[in-house]
Amino acid sequence: MIPPDDGTRRFADAALALDLLAIAPRQLGGIGLRGAGPARDALVDHLRDAGALRRLPAHVDDERLLGGIDIPSSLSAGRTVRQAGLLDEVRGGTLLVPMAERLAPAIAGRLAQAIDTGADFAIVLLDDGATAEEGPPPALAERVAFLCDLAGAPVGPVGSAPARTAFDKVEAGDGGALSTLAATALTLGIDSVRALLFALACARAHAARQGRATLSEEDLQAAARLVLAPRATRLPASDDAEPQERDQNRDDASARDDPGDTDAQGDDRPPDDRVLEAALAAIPPDLLARLAEGAGRRNARGSGGGRKAKSALRGKPLGARPGLPRGGARLALIDTLRAAVPWQPLRLREVPELDARRLLIRKSDLRIRRFEDRASAVTVFCVDASGSAAMARLAEAKGAVELMLAQAYVTRSEVALIAFRGRDAELLLPPTRSLTRARRALAEMPGGGGTPLATGLSAGRRLAEGIAARGSTPFLVFLTDGSANIAADGSPGRARARTDAEAAARSIAAARLAALVIDIAPRPRTEAEAVARLMAARYLPLPMADAATLRRAVDAARPSLQPA
Repeated sequence: MIPPDDGTRRFADAALALDLLAIAPRQLGGIGLRGAGPARDALVDHLRDAGALRRLPAHVDDERLLGGIDIPSSLSAGRTVRQAGLLDEVRGGTLLVPMAERLAPAIAGRLAQAIDTGADFAIVLLDDGATAEEGPPPALAERVAFLCDLAGAPVGPVGSAPARTAFDKVEAGDGGALSTLAATALTLGIDSVRALLFALACARAHAARQGRATLSEEDLQAAARLVLAPRATRLPASDDAEPQERDQNRDDASARDDPGDTDAQGDDRPPDDRVLEAALAAIPPDLLARLAEGAGRRNARGSGGGRKAKSALRGKPLGARPGLPRGGARLALIDTLRAAVPWQPLRLREVPELDARRLLIRKSDLRIRRFEDRASAVTVFCVDASGSAAMARLAEAKGAVELMLAQAYVTRSEVALIAFRGRDAELLLPPTRSLTRARRALAEMPGGGGTPLATGLSAGRRLAEGIAARGSTPFLVFLTDGSANIAADGSPGRARARTDAEAAARSIAAARLAALVIDIAPRPRTEAEAVARLMAARYLPLPMADAATLRRAVDAARPSLQPA
């Protein structure tokens, strides 16, 4: 009987996965360890004590990873001398990837390519993602057999159990084991053939650890629990539960009728059902709930930062590229020398009078530095401050602004606030991360009067365009019920006010600005939905929103800010 899901069992499963990885590192690829804490530290220390463990530097480049030219040795020897890269140095050992959820896609691609071409090393992904949406790059998560969540798990015993039987001696059988694992994977919605092969390799490693030359049902259950369960994307059909429950009731009745008959007490269900049960028991209850709601797969969203853009001056270093050091671009000296060294013997033959100790560099050798800079994100709240409910709306906006500012340091985001009432719109809070400044500006907010919706929409658009012109990424959030009774020129009249508001909404769509319209009316109104549709924005009816609910709604609705 498999114990219920808890931290102790999750730690034991992760320790078992490390043992199996040591038995068949090439066949199992590696392991992902999610959740920083003493439990994960204990497993990493065990790996470090067990053998060669190399750490991937945070900003590793292609030369350090794949190897390149040893420039001093090449210049001294007069010929090209290559130096080993990190992937060469880690052969036969384990590569530790810290903060795998932040790994650059290019580096993830290099590692995936090395794994696919038969690199002789195992990989350990340390996942410090704070939410379900964050995780290692799919290219690497697909290439490790085990994905273990150690968040909140206590430290348990860690000790290697060597294989009693050689892995190559374990037979996979006549296909029945693979069919059982395939049926389990299909039931759990796993469509990756690589995951199925990992599960079979895991079962063989488990059998080798136990000293068996053939696979048993225990081995298949371990493979389903360790490899397939963390990759589940759906639950079995609900109508399967009744026959299983009837079978269990029949088993219980048989056991009561003849308690001395061990055959009657055994589980007479098909092996596929028992292996599936082992996988289901390993899925955390909260994941089961999300899978039941159809939210098992991760969805990439923006995390508060702005769009990524290439920069010549600042940001995260990227690989150098051919180019001239002009227009602010800086020369990458080492990369330039690395490009020139292999051509020196040929160039010296072309120019025999040149001193052999000198390096001949041509225009094609020049390399310039590249950086990736993430622009700051600015959320612009545009609040309808008219009418009798204005004070409540402004209080909600104030609370949401303060909550978002508390996260500004981590997400590099800013907030701004525009209130529109009477005949005009007022910028109450320019883009800022300062919580003190925000509280001071929000202390006294005016309310009441007419609804100049067109003026409020235009003010939000102008501010957003100014933010974009400075290189930041704006996101407009309008809190309104969609009604309008003041035209763009300040004159009263609902018909003219509606026409002007529609024109202002279309101008936001034409500017291609990301926006969200939150309907704060007591009941959802067609006017607010129509405004959202005209500005190509998302529409969210939220009549009873408090500050925390509003912040969560904005975070959920914010689009991905990565370039397409």
